[in-house]
Amino acid sequence: MSGAAGSVRPTTGHLITFEGGEGSGKSTQLAAVAERARAAGLDVVTCREPGGTPLGERLRQALLYTEHPDDTPPTPVAELFVFAAARAQLVADVIQPALADGNLVLCDRFTDSTLAYQHFGRGLELETVQNAALAAGRDVRPNLTVLLELPPAVGLARAAEQNDYIQREPHAFHELVAAGYRTLVEREPERWLVLDGTRPQAELTDEIWRRLQETVGLGEPV
Repeated sequence: MSGAAGSVRPTTGHLITFEGGEGSGKSTQLAAVAERARAAGLDVVTCREPGGTPLGERLRQALLYTEHPDDTPPTPVAELFVFAAARAQLVADVIQPALADGNLVLCDRFTDSTLAYQHFGRGLELETVQNAALAAGRDVRPNLTVLLELPPAVGLARAAEQNDYIQREPHAFHELVAAGYRTLVEREPERWLVLDGTRPQAELTDEIWRRLQETVGLGEPV
């Protein structure tokens, strides 16, 4: 792994995940941080959930985007296992090999999304959701999780043009998801970087980058 002059390279792979409700800006921040990390000489792998592999992208299309507006959405249990199937393939084909090679992996959603959406949002039993998430994740855990908080009404307005069935859920569902994320942060605060998603994008990128440097062990700011 080549590095920028004067910087100290991390010796092991790191997984940084980006979480948040609909329209929170996590995908935008992931792209900005990836660009900065590559400029610093890091070997970066980016991915998203569901997706990131040929199978995962087909599952994403089948799950999120229906051909007709009146198509019946998946049941909560079906939704859980489609997400789990996509993750299992992503972890096996992309995330674990990249971490083994010492890469920095930036993933748009991971197991915390499953807990926030399928447990807190859908109301599925915690044990059921945890077992599915853990089986799919193969013991891979993020080194750092960035949560971009945004009032659900603001995020949904931002994401209106995407219009998948999750975004069409009642406002109360998205409030439950947001509250679920806050509960997850309270359980494991040291792993999370919680940011106000209404702040200017450049400020958010700067703060995420500073925390990422600490997490991966860069010796000097780059």
